[in-house]
Amino acid sequence: MLTPMASALILVVTATSALLAWQAQPKDRPVPKVYWAWLNEDVVYIITPQERAAFLALTTDDERKQFMVQFWKRRDPTPDTVENEFKEEHYRRIAYANQHFVSQMPGWKTDHGRIYIVYGPPDEIESHPKGDKVRTYPFEQWRYHHIQNVGDNIIIDFADPNWSGEYRMTKDPN
Repeated sequence: MLTPMASALILVVTATSALLAWQAQPKDRPVPKVYWAWLNEDVVYIITPQERAAFLALTTDDERKQFMVQFWKRRDPTPDTVENEFKEEHYRRIAYANQHFVSQMPGWKTDHGRIYIVYGPPDEIESHPKGDKVRTYPFEQWRYHHIQNVGDNIIIDFADPNWSGEYRMTKDPN
């Protein structure tokens, strides 16, 4: 006699818990395409996870526009001037990556492009387009004398073992 009652109680508790958890989930808010492109292409490498979550939680275009203004303002080294040097440099780097690192995909999506966009041009490049005695495929090493919050004398290794023209990063820059 207790078994059916215990089963019914467990079923009710489980169903209630599931219903409460389902209602607690945030509603999916579709982000308009123009903002989706900004989030997943323009600033994908420089937006923090907290900023991304805050942006996705916004519900109106006015809120999204205001967020974008504040996003760039927080990064502006000279906020009292009309120009935002950080934003201008960021979009210049994207354009450079798209022009110089294109392969099977847009340049900004490649490892070369991502590193260039985030850290800027390297201080030195050692390029081996035909390989060398150790590696029989093309590779490059980018040296940064200093990367803020990363360290000094950072070498990032890119290799193209498939001879496809797409160099992949082989070492973690962190």
